[in-house]
Amino acid sequence: MKKYVWPSVKLTIVFIILCAVLYPLFIAGVAKLAPGGGKGETISVNGKIVGYANIGQEFTDDKYFQGRTSAVDYNAAGSGGSNKGPSNPDYLKLVQERIDSFLVHNPSVKKEEIPAELVTASGSGLDPDLSPLGAKVQVKRIAAVRKLEESKIINLIDKQTEKPLMGMFGPPKVNVLKLNIELDKLK
Repeated sequence: MKKYVWPSVKLTIVFIILCAVLYPLFIAGVAKLAPGGGKGETISVNGKIVGYANIGQEFTDDKYFQGRTSAVDYNAAGSGGSNKGPSNPDYLKLVQERIDSFLVHNPSVKKEEIPAELVTASGSGLDPDLSPLGAKVQVKRIAAVRKLEESKIINLIDKQTEKPLMGMFGPPKVNVLKLNIELDKLK
């Protein structure tokens, strides 16, 4: 019996040190090298922090681009999606409400032109990005409210579009907060 217990105890101690001490320290060290030093990349305007680059925010004013909806009301402490399936009647009703609201604010857009990302929440409920199409479908509304040329806004979207990592990993995307900050700079 002693022959089996002592090696098990030693192996347990080794794995506790490895998994509960060394691995977390390694991850914390790597995080210090990331933008924001592991605390998240903040975005500032005139010296004031207005948000985080990797956490979505709600924009309700028609003069701004609206991002993905959130299943957790943009609360980063409670990240999570909905557990309702695509055939759930409550979920379908919620999506229809989002479609109706989008169409009220964007009357020039047809229902079938709305990208799904604008009426469905992301898996985390905190996605800060849109596809370029998700941003461009909102251009007419923003141009009308701000009295700007649509081409200026489209150029802004193109400038703010982040290409896929190494040209092949992931889709092109636009950070909604950064886009809205740059939109405020347009005259």
